[in-house]
Amino acid sequence: MKKDQDYLAGLIRQKKSFLCVGLDPDLSKMPDSYTTNAAPLFEFCKDVIESTKHTAIAYKINIAFFEAFGPDGWKQLEDLRAILPEESLVIADAKRADIGNTSEKYAQYFFERLNADALTLHPYMGIDSLDPFLAYPDKWSVVLALTSNPGAADFELQKMADDSYLFELVLRKFGNSTYSDRVMFVVGATHSTYLERVRKNVPDAFLLIPGVGEQGGNLQQTILTGRNQKEGLIINVGRKIMYPKGKDTKPQDIQFAAEEFHRQMKEFF
Repeated sequence: MKKDQDYLAGLIRQKKSFLCVGLDPDLSKMPDSYTTNAAPLFEFCKDVIESTKHTAIAYKINIAFFEAFGPDGWKQLEDLRAILPEESLVIADAKRADIGNTSEKYAQYFFERLNADALTLHPYMGIDSLDPFLAYPDKWSVVLALTSNPGAADFELQKMADDSYLFELVLRKFGNSTYSDRVMFVVGATHSTYLERVRKNVPDAFLLIPGVGEQGGNLQQTILTGRNQKEGLIINVGRKIMYPKGKDTKPQDIQFAAEEFHRQMKEFF
C-alpha cells in the first residue's frame, strides 16, 4: 500500500483527525500492572493502540525506549510493528543518518525488516547521507527542520547571511530536491510563530508536528497556520495520551485523552 500525500490526505479527511500517537513506553511512568509482564513495552503499547486506533491516523514509535532493553527490546519493537493498524502511517522515530554505506544498513532495517512507513532523519551531514533512505520510493523520509526542544535555538534558529534561518536552508535543500514527494519535515508546535515561514519555503510538504501536549504547543494555532490543501499535518501527542493519570492510567483514560484531542481537531473539518 503506497501511503503517499493523497493517501494521507484521504485518511485525515475520513477520520477528521491529524492525530499521531507517540509510542514512548517508559517503565517508570506506566502502571505497575504492566511492568511485571514479560513484554511490558509491547503489552502497554498494544493497549494504547487499541484505545486510540479509531482516532489516530499515525503512530510514531520512539525507538530509544525499545533499544535501551537490547535484544529483548528489539523483539518487542518488531512484535509491536506487526499489530499496528495497516491503514495508519507507522513512523520510526530513530533520527538516523550517516555516510552512505551506513545509511544503507539503517534504511534496510527500518524500511525492509521493520517495515516502517517513515523514518526520522537528521540532515546535518548533507543530502548524500540521506540518499539511501530517499531511494525507497514508497517510504517517507522525515527530516528534522525546527524541533520542539529549547536547544533548537543553538543551531536551527541561527540566522544565515541572507537573514533567513538555518532551518529554512534545510527546508529549501530537501523541499526543492528531486525527492520532495517523499520528504516531510519535523516542525515543533512550540515554534508555531515560525510556521508561516515554514510554509513559504515548503508550501506543499507534509509536516510532522511534535510539541502539542506535554510541551505546551498550541494545537489550534498549529492547524490554522500549518495546514495546506492536502491537509499537510501529522500532529504527534505522546505523554498526554499515554500517561494522562500517571501510573494510575487505565486504557479508558488513554481513550478519553485521545478522543479529547480528536474532538478539538474535528472542529476544523
